[in-house]
Amino acid sequence: MSDAQKPLLIKRYASRRLYNTETSDYVTLEDIAGFIRAGREVQIVDLKSGDDLTRQYLLQIIAEHESRGENVLPIDVLTDLVRSYSTQAQSVVPEFLAMSFEMLREGQSKIMENMSKANPMAAMPGFDEMQRQQQAFMKTMMAGWPGLPAGKDVPEAKDELTDIKKQLAELQQKLSGMNK
Repeated sequence: MSDAQKPLLIKRYASRRLYNTETSDYVTLEDIAGFIRAGREVQIVDLKSGDDLTRQYLLQIIAEHESRGENVLPIDVLTDLVRSYSTQAQSVVPEFLAMSFEMLREGQSKIMENMSKANPMAAMPGFDEMQRQQQAFMKTMMAGWPGLPAGKDVPEAKDELTDIKKQLAELQQKLSGMNK
């Protein structure tokens, strides 16, 4: 197994500090989240006992993001997750969640693929520019999602918004000219 395929081993010391065994330095939860966003699998183990702590730390990363207002999980979903721990649904939930996220990744790939295929709307004036902006928007929105390549060519959101406003103004001007 190549280094890129092997999980990045993080060791937790008794002091609760996390140690990256590849780079021989200490890391934070945010560093670990960055590794995961970049598509790297991680494994966090307790140095003394050898216990796998990966699940515990991944849940902690999610909790910290949620507490900072980066809400991805709706309250209803969180409530259903809590309920699933005390019902027979517990056995079905992990598989359901895994399949749902796989479908999400596949759907994102298909959206990007379909945006690049021939489209009957391609004859519309300004379609190429609009399609380019849609692709840039999708890349920006999905940057760092697992299963998608991380692109260096993703424009800054502020520049993109300016471009979209400019394109919208141009299209409105063209439409106004057609109505005369």
